[in-house]
Amino acid sequence: MPKLGGDDMESHAPPVGNFKYSAVGIDKLGASEYTLATIVIDISGSVGGFIAEMTAALKEIVNACKYSPRADNLMIRLVIFDDKVVEVHGFKLLTACNPADYDNALQVGGLTALYDAAATSITAAADFGKQLVGQEFDVNAIVFVITDGCNNCGVRGVGGVKDALKDASKKEMLESLVSILIAVNMTDPSVATELQAFHKDAGFTQFVELKDASAKTLAKLAEFVSKSISSQSQALGTGGPSKSMTF
Repeated sequence: MPKLGGDDMESHAPPVGNFKYSAVGIDKLGASEYTLATIVIDISGSVGGFIAEMTAALKEIVNACKYSPRADNLMIRLVIFDDKVVEVHGFKLLTACNPADYDNALQVGGLTALYDAAATSITAAADFGKQLVGQEFDVNAIVFVITDGCNNCGVRGVGGVKDALKDASKKEMLESLVSILIAVNMTDPSVATELQAFHKDAGFTQFVELKDASAKTLAKLAEFVSKSISSQSQALGTGGPSKSMTF
């Protein structure tokens, strides 16, 4: 799978956990405030039947965000996961993101390390946010975790995700954090029930359930994600998060 970084990306290691993430160099930033958007996508074996539609949705999210009035104040990080959590690219200025670069970014893998992917992605957003705040930037964040199944591998539990969300809410980290768990292709009621419980127990801001993974549904998902990113960015400076968008 491609690694969509750049020469201006720098590596970071949060004080919690044994993972690293990357982000554009702070000295390369031209605005005074940013919204950090993280998109976390399940690529376990069960998504194989709709991986093309998911790729199209990802490309449309990036493309639609470019029309946001806050486009110059957005950074996007893309994470994929099966039994491993992989950063496709770190926090990258939206203006440097090319939708065509995502053509082969999603390649189907194995099991589902959902909790590891969620916890580390939230922690990375909080850690980079803290660094930016320390340099007198105004920063908020939004994290989308998109999955079609339940956790079945990895080292973290629900408590690890809950702790990551709690830590990210500290004032010195981010002005606000919106976290959205998105359950795709929920044909099995037991899976939907378990993911709803995960949403509540971990403390996600919002839960969205998609009954199928058709091209039409995932196109609607792309619209929902891009509008949610834009809304959270427009809330920056208000002292609180944006209102939840309706799917």
